[in-house]
Amino acid sequence: MTSPVDLLREGRKEDLWQMCCGFLYLSMEQFMAIQKRLLLEEIELLKDSELGRRVMRGAMPETVEEFREQVPLTTYADYLPELVEKREDVLPTKPAAWVHTIGRAGEYNFKWVPLSERSLYEFERVTGGVGLLASCNRQGDFLVKDHLRLLATMGSPDYGSGIVAYLTQQALDCDIFPSNGEEMAFQEKMESGFREALSQGLDALGGVPSILAYVGELFKQRIMDVDARFLLSRPKASARLMVGLIKSKLAGRPMLPKDIWPVKVIIGGGADSAAFAKRVEELWGREVLEIYVGTEGGIYATQTWDHEGMTFIPNLNFFEFIPEREWFKWQLDHSYQPKTILLDEVKAGEKYEIVITNFHGGIMTRYRIGDTIKITSLRNEKLNIDIPQMVFHSRADDFVDVASLGRLTERVIRQAMENTGIPYVDWVARKEVIDNKPVLHVYLEPGDEYIASEEGMAAAIREQFKKLDRKYRCNYYRLIGDMETVLGLKPIEVTLLPQGAFSSYISQRQSEGVAVNSLKPPHINPSDEMLSLLGVPKVVVEAAPVTEVERAAAR
Repeated sequence: MTSPVDLLREGRKEDLWQMCCGFLYLSMEQFMAIQKRLLLEEIELLKDSELGRRVMRGAMPETVEEFREQVPLTTYADYLPELVEKREDVLPTKPAAWVHTIGRAGEYNFKWVPLSERSLYEFERVTGGVGLLASCNRQGDFLVKDHLRLLATMGSPDYGSGIVAYLTQQALDCDIFPSNGEEMAFQEKMESGFREALSQGLDALGGVPSILAYVGELFKQRIMDVDARFLLSRPKASARLMVGLIKSKLAGRPMLPKDIWPVKVIIGGGADSAAFAKRVEELWGREVLEIYVGTEGGIYATQTWDHEGMTFIPNLNFFEFIPEREWFKWQLDHSYQPKTILLDEVKAGEKYEIVITNFHGGIMTRYRIGDTIKITSLRNEKLNIDIPQMVFHSRADDFVDVASLGRLTERVIRQAMENTGIPYVDWVARKEVIDNKPVLHVYLEPGDEYIASEEGMAAAIREQFKKLDRKYRCNYYRLIGDMETVLGLKPIEVTLLPQGAFSSYISQRQSEGVAVNSLKPPHINPSDEMLSLLGVPKVVVEAAPVTEVERAAAR
């Protein structure tokens, strides 16, 4: 089969664009036709696999409608122990690769997900398209260049983020810096990458925006400390440094990475993209092209060259959406099975929990990723893209993702709280953005007559997270100490609730006739309404960036 790199090497620019970015020109009807056709193919594969039959609870659907009616929604727990044991005999197709992300501390450290040969082929075309879109100028003209020099800040190819870098390298024939970095610790890897980029040049960056900002700050600090012997032996590195120095002097500020490298491509994805994207642009001189990506399903959506909302990808996963009101019913009663709608039924301005079913022999079936997205518009009017546009909004499950460094569960947060020795009645926690920086915000009702400062409690909780990180080896606080200093992060915030906050909440819920098992608020990701019942007067929530379409609508 023809691959993107074949077309790149043959100079077939238009064919390359059509192969990787042709989905942008689909009508909504064409998009849904692809979705339904590939889902019907996937259903047949699921029927023939042991694990597929189990997660479908014995259902044998023949249509998309029957599939949605008969097959229950799933979470990763429904695929245990087979996936963590990487059992291939129970899967719809033999995996060509396994990728993983952080699991649940104390239960399973990693979530493993299989990828078939066909899914890797389709995934590679999508990553190629993302690379092309990231290189576009405002008119949509894209860069085609052999051996694009890419600084990859993500992990090895068996990580969910690492597979994106690996497939981008395959699709567009990139040279990844550092060339021998797979076994290196992160700081060593970036030091090596810095030296290679100084010697050979740098065209592209990829990774989580918080890490890209961190690396930019590190490079900014290291620029003036380059060893003289290194520069004397590498004239190109010396020339780049001299050009960068001149640019910074003319601008009247310290030297930044953008003064040395005219980066043409920056790709980023993660829960904190909105909080760090601007700083990445200030350091590196180019806007981040944001993608919505996950280990369980690859790339779900991508921005285009207007850097507004993200456009859904039709050929990797089947999409369903849980409306906010349905999600709220489920949050109050976890035995409730939320109803879903399809992409051609979503409404602009509404928020939804996203549900995916893998295509091409994948196993994740009506799988709840745990994310809430917001539909910003039903189409991109500026670029004439006839597919709904989205932005990431928040987590919708019992994980809290802070600064994209790891996912904290209720169990880990509770253990950290207990280990501080601070007496408390109860607590809730969620991620918020305060002063444009992501934090884990803990709302806590202290024990009777206990006197402590909110700042002191936050420091105590942070120290316990670091200890638990060493215990579980899950990297919740990987690099966090350095990132706190370099990026000015304050990852834990504590707000003390008034005495009687939780008992008043329970009384209010009882008066509303709520079932006994739903009287207490969830510890993780409580809604604004729940916080208001706990006596929080003003809630600072993570806000998605306002798009040009929304600004125009407001006018």
